[in-house]
Amino acid sequence: MKVIHLISGGDTGGAKTHVLSLLQRLNETITAQLVCFRDGEFADEAREMGIPTEIFDGHNLKKTYQALKTYIRDGAYDVIHCHGARANMMGALLRRGTGAPVVTTVHSDYKLDYMGRPLGKLTYGNINAVALRHLDYYIGVSDAMVDLLISRRFPPQRLYTIYNGLSFDARRTLLDRTAYLRSLGAHVEEDSIVVGIAARLNPVKDISTLIRGFAAAAQEHPKLRLVIAGDGPEREMLQQLSEELHVPEKICFAGWISEGMDDFYQALDINTLTSVSETFPYALTEGARYALPTVSSNVGGVPYLIDHAVNGFLFTAGDAQSLGRYLSRLAGDEALRRTMGEKLRQKAAEKFSIEKTVETQLSIYEDIIRRHARPRTKRDGVLICGAYGKENAGDDAILSAIIQEMQEIDPYMPITVLSRRPDRTRITYRVDAIHTFNIPKWRQRMRHTRLYISGGGSLIQDVTSRRSLWYYLYNIRVAKKKKNMVMMYGCGIGPVIRENHQRLAAKCMNRYVDAITLREPDSLRELRNMGVDQPEADLSADPALTLSGAPAEVVDSAMLSHGVPPEGNYICFALRKWPGIEDKLDAIRAAAVHAYREHGLTPVFLAVEKLHDPAILRKAAEGIDVPCHLITEPGEPAVIIGLLSRMRVVVSMRLHALIFAAGKGVPLVGLVYDPKVSAFLRYIGQELFVDWEALDAEKLCALVDQAAKSTRDAGAVERLLEMERLNVTVAERLYREARTK
Repeated sequence: MKVIHLISGGDTGGAKTHVLSLLQRLNETITAQLVCFRDGEFADEAREMGIPTEIFDGHNLKKTYQALKTYIRDGAYDVIHCHGARANMMGALLRRGTGAPVVTTVHSDYKLDYMGRPLGKLTYGNINAVALRHLDYYIGVSDAMVDLLISRRFPPQRLYTIYNGLSFDARRTLLDRTAYLRSLGAHVEEDSIVVGIAARLNPVKDISTLIRGFAAAAQEHPKLRLVIAGDGPEREMLQQLSEELHVPEKICFAGWISEGMDDFYQALDINTLTSVSETFPYALTEGARYALPTVSSNVGGVPYLIDHAVNGFLFTAGDAQSLGRYLSRLAGDEALRRTMGEKLRQKAAEKFSIEKTVETQLSIYEDIIRRHARPRTKRDGVLICGAYGKENAGDDAILSAIIQEMQEIDPYMPITVLSRRPDRTRITYRVDAIHTFNIPKWRQRMRHTRLYISGGGSLIQDVTSRRSLWYYLYNIRVAKKKKNMVMMYGCGIGPVIRENHQRLAAKCMNRYVDAITLREPDSLRELRNMGVDQPEADLSADPALTLSGAPAEVVDSAMLSHGVPPEGNYICFALRKWPGIEDKLDAIRAAAVHAYREHGLTPVFLAVEKLHDPAILRKAAEGIDVPCHLITEPGEPAVIIGLLSRMRVVVSMRLHALIFAAGKGVPLVGLVYDPKVSAFLRYIGQELFVDWEALDAEKLCALVDQAAKSTRDAGAVERLLEMERLNVTVAERLYREARTK
């Protein structure tokens, strides 16, 4: 494989470190040629590192373009890789001239790159913004940067993520910490607790928030000291601020540290970052290499490294009060500093090493080459329709599972989702999205897709809404008229109460649907009773069963953020607003108390639907005279799945809480307010449920007793997953058939 990297040659900071360290390692495996548009320190350092480097003078654009085009063609390069504004402009020109795929790494927010430099923003900033739109593929330095690009309408399925990596093998040993710090100008003693930051002193880094937070913490902990490694236009203002807050003798402005940063990080007790915007800063992984507990603003890719309250603390950018509180907590607890720092180092070494970065970059190149060679056809991809974009974890999980399974069929399949919040859907799932009611746009899209999926849940029903039934049937009809194969995917059916709706639904499905897979037998009976007999209909299982939980440290963080110790024994209650629930709360409270006293299970009330569930959960928890916890903002479905997997028993009204827990083999108790709940439980062989009208304290406590004595059934999980695979099998067959038509 041969890749040519284009860069201006004047880059500094994280971008310089990323490019040079990456190219040095890449050349151990492939040919990674560096081209700079000017000679100087960057090119000299590259040569010293053994990186093949060429200089193409960038002043004459036409001449440079012609020379580079010839160089790339003669060298038979597989990929053109750009870094920065000048390179992106040249890459946009070379894209057509060479036929090679062009990818750019976006190292920072291109709209902020020229902050405080109006002329640079007017010229290079605008040129870069235009050039970026004319490249093939994009690499964001962190998932947060990719999310930002998606929010600016860059194509989600042509975006990749990479993280700045460091070597965690060799670490220097600082012989005399106190002497080193004093050499920087810091007023420290042997027992000083030293907070540090390495950053440019400009507005984006927001060092003023650090000084304010530090000053507050130093009032409680007089041994605290702050060392700021860096320089910039705000230095004078920041020094004045330290005097105003009466801490100038406790803050050292060390300026740029020219002899390397290893000694600096070894001298610290706490690492910090206060930026208002970042991709994935080296300052945090460099601190992690020396096992430093870290307090950082919650920006960019930082949350992918730091799990709040597990291996560090996160605060909202600009919130000096929270920053000070976390600094104070770490200053007062040496054991916490040691524990958090070691956890951070372990995670960084595993996921953010230079070896991992190189592995990811090679994988991206291979993917780009395969994707670029993929035949392009007039009709391609899938359109997925369902109750998406409504902040419901169950529907979100269905969508996530369907997308995952479509990408199993073809990893480069173009995917479009109809969503109430298309902007959010693009970012969350990295696919294209159209608003649910932008009918002209999605009708137009259907002219180019092969497969239409009416995806998951109970879309064909008229209990909650007649209009939604009409909408989904209309979509099915249009999709078939636009020559798509049509599949109803792992869904539930009904109830459809009105006879005219039954006739309408049966007519539509018989005429326009090619295949139906169902999540339980009751839905199959509902179809037959309605008179649906033309499309094939088979039993499978809910797609959400296939989803994995979030990593352990992310789940720990979610629990700790809500005051729930990760190592406890818990029973979960997942409730929802429903007519008559106020009358059932006493029975639920009694079961929660019973579980604690009889089985040692601490009640946890968990919101699955974050907009409406928390209010009823708070009411349920009121008056319980045993320890209990509320988790009202658990986050994405993967986190909810991870939380449910930590439970010994799950008691739930919410169908998808039962589905998530069933996928992890957790013993279940169903509160059946809707037939779909009991239908699912019977289908998977679970008999521990009670009908809503019959629910009372005695029955529920008895069910909890049975569930608490049960064990996790790994065999049942395997059977469920095997049944679910039918969804993928049918979808793949239809997708292949559509290609041959």
